[in-house]
Amino acid sequence: MNYHTFQPSSDLKALISCYWTLEVPVGPESQRQRIIPDGTIEMAFILGDDIKRYTSETEFIIQPRAMVLGQIIDPFYIEPTGYVNTFAIRFYPYGFANFVSGSIKSLENNETPLGELLGEKTALGLEQKIIEAKNSTERIEIIENFLSGKLHEKTTIDTIVKSTIDALLETKGSASVKEILRDDLSKRRQLERKFKKQIGLSPKQLGKVIRLQTALKMLLNKQEENLTDIAYESEYFDQAHFIKDFREFTGINPKEFLGNENMALSALFYK
Repeated sequence: MNYHTFQPSSDLKALISCYWTLEVPVGPESQRQRIIPDGTIEMAFILGDDIKRYTSETEFIIQPRAMVLGQIIDPFYIEPTGYVNTFAIRFYPYGFANFVSGSIKSLENNETPLGELLGEKTALGLEQKIIEAKNSTERIEIIENFLSGKLHEKTTIDTIVKSTIDALLETKGSASVKEILRDDLSKRRQLERKFKKQIGLSPKQLGKVIRLQTALKMLLNKQEENLTDIAYESEYFDQAHFIKDFREFTGINPKEFLGNENMALSALFYK
């Protein structure tokens, strides 16, 4: 797998985590890969062969070639049909809402064709430019120009939502909404509504994903060998709590994750 990340410009770095590309040559046998929650929303352009997304053990759909993958709650499998070549934009949890109108709750656990969000004509024009670009540098320039134009049409990041996400990131997902808002019930209700509209998850769900990210990175980078130590370093109550959340978001136990061929792509992203 040939995976690279690129940083956004200063104008967009508050909303975009990174741009990334993935190339995988055609192998003798395609390998299913399990995709697990990471708390982000991504816009992706499939430049190679089609990619299957399994909806059950045997049934699948073909992913749209230009799409937005919303917040993931449940892990799922994808499988390439041949050569993999993908260019994508990874938005911070609060980032993507600044480029579209309306709630993005409907994007949850779905690949939404870009045309449904931007309009068919706009989406087709953008996709064509991405396809015709000579390299990643040109594709990033195309996307940055497009998103900068969209941003000027929208309001800036909502303060209450961003401050909550910042607090969750700073505390590795362990801060509660009650702690963040200091028992202000009216703000808590307002926050819940705005989170669902702008992010697609509740603050509690996002906190769980961020906390799992912390544990996964420690596990993959072998910062800690003991699961109990990883649990406490990641702000879990105990090892049992850590394993429960891990299974909820990945479908397997932490020890099964390492070396699992179906997790190779997710492990690559988390590293």
